[in-house]
Amino acid sequence: MAKITYIEHNGKKHEVEVANGLSVMEGARDNNIPGIEADCGGACACSTCHVYVDEAWLEKIPGKDAMEEDMLDFAFQPNPTTSRLTCQIKVTDALDGLVVQMPEKQI
Repeated sequence: MAKITYIEHNGKKHEVEVANGLSVMEGARDNNIPGIEADCGGACACSTCHVYVDEAWLEKIPGKDAMEEDMLDFAFQPNPTTSRLTCQIKVTDALDGLVVQMPEKQI
């Protein structure tokens, strides 16, 4: 289990525990975190779970695959370095303390 901090665009923080094996998106959904819509349910078929990963965590999470890169093109104001789709980040103990920030809106 990992504690993940989700930060809304307005700065409000939500620190929740997310079980290993779930995605960061599922952690947000299961804890009613606003700002992550997850319209496709985690199939990497939309960009409504887009976040900016805190730079301290960029080297600690698995890299993006081609499908995620393609979907990020449809996200609101993607950042080539820090933007990720939370449905593609699986929670492990190594992610304890992960911090992600939601964009102003999801598309």
